[in-house]
Amino acid sequence: MKVSRRGMLAGAAAAGAAGVVGAIGLESQSEAAGAGSKPRQAAGAADRAGSAVDRAGRPAGAGGERHAVELTWFGTHAWQIRCGKSVVLTDPWFTRFKTGTFTPQGADPKTKLVIKPEVIDKHLSTADAILVHHGHYDHLADVPYVAQKTKATVLCTETHANLLRAMRTPNDLLSPVRGGEYLPFEGFAIEVFPSLHSCGGKRHTYAYPGYRYAVPPRPRVIEDLVEGGTLAYVITIGGLRILSLSTANFDPNALRDLQVDVVLAAPGGEPGITDRLLRTIKPVRTVIATHWDDFDKPLDEPSVPWTDLTPLRTSAQKAGAEFVLLDHLQKVTL
Repeated sequence: MKVSRRGMLAGAAAAGAAGVVGAIGLESQSEAAGAGSKPRQAAGAADRAGSAVDRAGRPAGAGGERHAVELTWFGTHAWQIRCGKSVVLTDPWFTRFKTGTFTPQGADPKTKLVIKPEVIDKHLSTADAILVHHGHYDHLADVPYVAQKTKATVLCTETHANLLRAMRTPNDLLSPVRGGEYLPFEGFAIEVFPSLHSCGGKRHTYAYPGYRYAVPPRPRVIEDLVEGGTLAYVITIGGLRILSLSTANFDPNALRDLQVDVVLAAPGGEPGITDRLLRTIKPVRTVIATHWDDFDKPLDEPSVPWTDLTPLRTSAQKAGAEFVLLDHLQKVTL
């Protein structure tokens, strides 16, 4: 595994991120993985990916061959996954306007939605597929512009599709899914799974729930972008199988005994939920932290954790997985 480093973690919040901190340079595999963990060797990953099959008996990669897969993190759950000419995006949100989400007062639901094409254009040029995991603004707000720019196929629920139609996304780019689909593309394949948004607080709730069964008025503020159902995806690319989860929660019935090489896992949710995830799926080699940064902060500055990452790191290492933490705009090659 090769990690390129753009900068160091910074900020007072990073100092409380339990071991994430201090002067860690992620060029070092052992530091990225955490003390005492063994760096993954490319040959081992290739052997495992070549022999893996999913629960329907499909091979993990085309012909069992392994090719380098590059993941770039753009904060929140925005990932670019590239192998050769194939590019998959997850929840591409680059604009990152201030909402107050991580202040004691919480997000202002009447915060106006903003899209900044110049920020998106700076970081993104092409894509073949866009995977929408749920409909909240920090996942969906930039998708209309990204979809029109790249002409990528947008996988999403019907609610997300209706919200995107309301935001003037061309209908012929939208592919509503429910979970259970196996979708081959040139150079990669996508499997779709039903999933769940993470919950919190005394009532075990989350922000802006709801569905849109028809195209609504154009969304103007962040509360207009409702959750609308949550999906998980497995991306099989370059012989590597990547499970992408946009929140800490998941559907254990949908993922039971799933075999993948990499999990994009978020902190938070109910206590012990990552432990349950890693017991539900088959043993996984690599857990990469996602959606752990304060997304009111600019993308071109070092990320600041919104929570203590110790539980996520501990869960991964206890399960025998390598734990990887990237900074904004950082890349890792698997």
